[in-house]
Amino acid sequence: MNMYHLVSQTLAYQVEGDLVEVGCNAGQSAVLIAKVMRDFASDKELHVYDSFEGLPPTKVEDGTVYKEGDLAVSEETVRKNFLLHDLKIPAIHKGWFEDTLPATLPAKVSFAHLDGDLYDSIMVSLKYVYPRLTRGAICLVDDYCDPQINPDGWNYLPGVKKACDEFLSDKPERICYPYSGVFTHAFFRKL
Repeated sequence: MNMYHLVSQTLAYQVEGDLVEVGCNAGQSAVLIAKVMRDFASDKELHVYDSFEGLPPTKVEDGTVYKEGDLAVSEETVRKNFLLHDLKIPAIHKGWFEDTLPATLPAKVSFAHLDGDLYDSIMVSLKYVYPRLTRGAICLVDDYCDPQINPDGWNYLPGVKKACDEFLSDKPERICYPYSGVFTHAFFRKL
């Protein structure tokens, strides 16, 4: 529900730029984004990024039980999910974020959904997405959990919060932690 409202805001207020999802997995969130775009009759482009090889090797700062290769899904699965919902196939960028983002991100981004799961993946995503966010753009980060605010939240990927907090520490934007029950995420709006 939060994603629906945040994407809708960027479209209703005509924030400049295209929409991106970094870490699309099977495409469920991307399908929701595309449906909102269709409802607003948006001519913006949707770009999705994934290795389609699962997670890269994990590190201590990830603090997770997931391991390399977990969460793998095929590019064809994403395509099938879009066809199932009669949606235009987005621009699909296959590869590791550090390889695909520098060359293929849209010049201007109005909405970004970062779902990289791990510290390095989120840090790389922020490094390349943040400078392309236009004024008023929204960056939604999946799996961001603050146990002090939401002690019952799903906190199995603590590297996500660590990366966001470190990256934004010298930026004017502040993370907003909307209510999401056990399913944790946070966002910031580009100033």
